[in-house]
Amino acid sequence: MHDDRGAAGSERLLTALLGAYRLKDEPRAGWVLRGVDRPESVAAHSWGTSLLCLAFAEQAGVDRGRALAIATAHDVAEAEIGDIPSRAHPDDRTVDAAEKARREGAGLERLLGGELGELHELWREYEQDASPEARFVRDMNLLDMALQALAYEEQGRYDPARPLPSQGDHRHLDEFFVSAEARMRGALARELLDRVAARYRRARAGHG
Repeated sequence: MHDDRGAAGSERLLTALLGAYRLKDEPRAGWVLRGVDRPESVAAHSWGTSLLCLAFAEQAGVDRGRALAIATAHDVAEAEIGDIPSRAHPDDRTVDAAEKARREGAGLERLLGGELGELHELWREYEQDASPEARFVRDMNLLDMALQALAYEEQGRYDPARPLPSQGDHRHLDEFFVSAEARMRGALARELLDRVAARYRRARAGHG
């Protein structure tokens, strides 16, 4: 016999997931601020973070599956609240870290309700730095941002003359590297960031 309760539960889950799919169309706010042509979506960024977790989890000595789950979940709330850019200097931020976390927690509740309880737990693990995997994903999140900045610099996908006021008077896409360097913690991640930053500086010099 058909299980109506199972069908109803599947319907609720599909509805929640459909809401989460808005992440595919949510542009990354930092690139928008810099006027990047056709900026990536938040979902694309989450995929990049996941790919980096897949590539480097073993080297970093963390559980790959857990890291991938956290990376998949860490930005889902932005399907509900939008992307809030984390500027390099606190004075340039429109929302501080504590308020951003509060909004994301509330956004997850609105978006998912009682569905996907594990996703809520994964998000909290990430926000609270509650495990080596969460801290690793945070580093891969920053590394993805730096790699994307490198890609946009090499592709010339933005106007470097477009002004964006900042406390450090940053030019080109330098602010993304300043932000990453200030928050990166793992030795492997810092080594990888140094490599990406060196290539970025070469590309930046070529653009004047």
